[in-house]
Amino acid sequence: MLAGSCLCGSVTYEVDAEPGPIVHCHCATCRKTHGSAFSTVTNVPRDRFRWVRGEHLLRGFESSPGKTRYFCTQCGSHIVAERPATGTILLRMGCLDTAISARPKCTSGGPTPHPGTTPRTNCRNGRRTSGRTARA
Repeated sequence: MLAGSCLCGSVTYEVDAEPGPIVHCHCATCRKTHGSAFSTVTNVPRDRFRWVRGEHLLRGFESSPGKTRYFCTQCGSHIVAERPATGTILLRMGCLDTAISARPKCTSGGPTPHPGTTPRTNCRNGRRTSGRTARA
C-alpha cells in the first residue's frame, strides 16, 4: 500500500496498488506548478486510490483540457492530478510518504530535459536525450 499527504498533513490518501513508471516531467506547466525544473510523477489506478482525510480541503485547477491538478488549500501542496478519461491518478512523488525503491524510468514534457535531470530517455519516443545524468 502507498500513502501520501500534503505538507501540513491535513490531506492524506492511500493507494492499494504498486506505482506505475516513475517519470520526471519538465513541461512548462509542471515547471510553473512546482516552481522547479521538473516534477516527478507516477500513475496508479483510480479505482485503487482513496482520500483518507481532508478531501474537503482540496481545490482543483484544470491546467490543460481534461487534466485537473489538485492542491491543499491550507498549505498549497500540489498532491495529485487526474485525467478522468484515463482511469488513473498521477501522484506527485514529493507528497508520497511511503518509501519506494523504484527510480525514474524516463523524462517527459519536451525534446530536451533541463541539465542535471535523470535518466536520459524520453518517455514518448524511447530515445536518449542530451540531458546530463545527475550524480548521486
